[in-house]
Amino acid sequence: MDYTEINAKAVDRWIEDGWEWGVPISHEQFEDALNGKWSMLLTPNKPVPKEWYPDLRGKKVLGLASGGGQQMPIFAACGAECTVLDYSEKQIESDLSVAEREGYKINAVRADMTKPLPFDNDSFDLIFHPVSNCFIEDVMHVWKECYRILKKDGRSMAGLDNGFNYLFDEENEKEVKYRLPFNPLKDKEQLKALEKDDSGIQFSHTLEEQIRGQLKAGFMLIDLYEDTNGQGILREYGVPTFWATLAVK
Repeated sequence: MDYTEINAKAVDRWIEDGWEWGVPISHEQFEDALNGKWSMLLTPNKPVPKEWYPDLRGKKVLGLASGGGQQMPIFAACGAECTVLDYSEKQIESDLSVAEREGYKINAVRADMTKPLPFDNDSFDLIFHPVSNCFIEDVMHVWKECYRILKKDGRSMAGLDNGFNYLFDEENEKEVKYRLPFNPLKDKEQLKALEKDDSGIQFSHTLEEQIRGQLKAGFMLIDLYEDTNGQGILREYGVPTFWATLAVK
């Protein structure tokens, strides 16, 4: 089985167990968004700055690996034309369910982002890509595809794991256990650790892959910020473990 299929099935299981990134927004939150009261996350804690967003009315937005009914409903409430691409069936189902509940249209696509994205060149004004590159081995492919499908002057917003979390196991953040890069396809010990915790197949990525990769694809980096884990010792000590970037084609 492809490792991306393993990840899709893992996410489906996590959602059944109440995974926080698979809980769709409520009707009340959608109503708030209609009235201009909203925020969205690319990383665990810090909301995306409002100045990162263009006027969303009529804009074509792609939520890349952004299923779950958390961000696309807000984009829709702001007047955007929304497409979501995710490889988890349950994440897709959540977005379709919220769209039906609130009465807006969404193009929901189940697809693997390690393959060519099923969209024409210059299709979108904005790509919203929360932390998910940690579930794929080759991020350069994603940057090239994002650049291809964005319109000129289109914006790409991405949440990125900086790799630091992969030094530790889930139970102990006080002791370095694994070497970087973390690649379970090449290290059996790392694969066993992920299987033990039902963590799917995950990969660490470097600054060169995540930031320089966007620049090499043709993007211009406009802004970025750091964020921490949602909980745990690293968060308590203020250790940055995520980046969010704003780039323009």
